[in-house]
Amino acid sequence: MMTHPTLAEHGAALAALVANASWTLKEAASVDPEEGVAASLELLSKVAGASRRVYVIGNGGSSAVASHVVNDLVNMTRTRAHTLSDPALLSCMTNDFGHDAAYSRILEVWCEPGDLLVAISSSGRSANICNAAITARRLGVGVITLSGFTAGNPLRQLGDVNLWLDSSNYGLVETGHAFILHHVTDRRAQQVKADT
Repeated sequence: MMTHPTLAEHGAALAALVANASWTLKEAASVDPEEGVAASLELLSKVAGASRRVYVIGNGGSSAVASHVVNDLVNMTRTRAHTLSDPALLSCMTNDFGHDAAYSRILEVWCEPGDLLVAISSSGRSANICNAAITARRLGVGVITLSGFTAGNPLRQLGDVNLWLDSSNYGLVETGHAFILHHVTDRRAQQVKADT
């Protein structure tokens, strides 16, 4: 008979996962969690200060997390933030250029240097997400990545700031990403409030 963790055990696993999150900067330099959050806040602050835009992408549950992040950035920090998951546009790009290139094609049209991409993939292996991060870098766009599963996943190598959660449990990784992004947007909202 299969046993399941209790709610308290599951919550404790999430707390441990978030507390032990691995943060790296460009060239894979490891930093502690507060430095990782600070680096993320600096990128968001630069975007806002230059009146640039933030694009947030993911697939499936990570797409839902992306939408929530955009809600918070627009509502709480007055940042020009967008998801790229409009069904008609995304299905058009997928139909014409293939799933792996869909986000990249949209970014090539919309992005400008100084913008920011937040790329979320639980496995860190989603080709469309990795390709979007590569495209963003080519376009002079900052990149924050959030991934999980294996430490050597390709997405984790592509950001200016990279968050990795050491779990292969989709629910824990997605919830951990949502929690950490909530923390970052709450901190950004505090900065905005302090500056007004």
